[in-house]
Amino acid sequence: MKKLLIIIIPLLIAYNANSQESIFSKMELNGYIKYMNTAMFNDADSVWLVDNLIHNRLNFKWYMNNKLTFTLDARTRFIYGDLVKFIPDYAESIEEDNGFFNFLTNNISDGSSFVLNTAFDRAYFEFNADKWAITLGRQRINWGQSFAWNPNDIFNSYSFFDFDYEERPGSDALRIQYYPNFTSVADGAIKIDRNNKITAAGLYRFNKWSYDIQLMGGIMDTTDYVIGAGWSGSIWDFGFNGEVSYFHPQKNFSDSTGIAIVSAGLSYMFGNSLNVSLEGNYNGYFDKLNLSSFNDLYFMPLSVKTTSYSEFSWFTQVSYPIHPLVTGNISVMYFPSLGNGYFLMPSLAYSVSDNFEFALYGQRFEGKFGGQYDKMTMLFMRFRYSF
Repeated sequence: MKKLLIIIIPLLIAYNANSQESIFSKMELNGYIKYMNTAMFNDADSVWLVDNLIHNRLNFKWYMNNKLTFTLDARTRFIYGDLVKFIPDYAESIEEDNGFFNFLTNNISDGSSFVLNTAFDRAYFEFNADKWAITLGRQRINWGQSFAWNPNDIFNSYSFFDFDYEERPGSDALRIQYYPNFTSVADGAIKIDRNNKITAAGLYRFNKWSYDIQLMGGIMDTTDYVIGAGWSGSIWDFGFNGEVSYFHPQKNFSDSTGIAIVSAGLSYMFGNSLNVSLEGNYNGYFDKLNLSSFNDLYFMPLSVKTTSYSEFSWFTQVSYPIHPLVTGNISVMYFPSLGNGYFLMPSLAYSVSDNFEFALYGQRFEGKFGGQYDKMTMLFMRFRYSF
């Protein structure tokens, strides 16, 4: 009850009781419900592990007045099957919340082969006035410019492999933005996590030479100083974007060696709507990852340093609308440091109607970890109804 009051009381205080307009006319609610079946195996003739997911998302907005908005978004997942049964502490890992307000994620119920979990990944107030925007609470702070890897995205990194989480995680943070004009913004934020570690940084984005350019700097996780830059523009008819970040430990500053993470990519849209993207990544943190298998890619702590798994990584994606209602996509990553390892993800999505979609996905990993060869295949079938 105390946790619920933390959310409700500020709403009651801020509500303007003298308003003649119905409170409900200022609210919006939408979302979706999904069912996804997952099959996981090493080889087609080996043991298959099968999992099921029923996933409901609710997105709520309350326009409290013309300057103040409250947002509360929740995802509720019912997961049952072999992965819950055979992976140790699976339910505990689902309930883990790295934010300062970690009570926003809870297992409602769990058993030997199922878990029911609800997580509020957005819960914030947003104030807008003139050229200012101030946001307080659990929110998404997206500073990335690249597609597959985002060295500038220091507040809430995400994994490219987690395709089913389109909204991506949020941070418990205070963010202040100032817009001097239509093409620039000064952006500052401070985030605190469950271990009371602080990430605080500022960014300035502006337009020059027909490019959106950003410069950023600050502190990440109370351990590293970070500076970086990003850009987004075009070369001839090719889209060209990228990011670079340099991290230097605060402890023993003069004696420590920092690391750099760099990504850059090109994209091109053909006249028949065929879209091709290419991207490369350098991760100076690679030798500290200590990966033992592809399972680590899903369960290791996620940060901007751990979203790429090879010193150099290469990515390409091809997307094509086969039919107005059918889109095909294939993504490939190449990891030279993992014994010429690779990741392959084909997908096919069919829009049955305006609010109903059927999709098939596949993921294949192969690579070498500490001299041991590892491989894994995952197949997904997903139905999604939006409302």
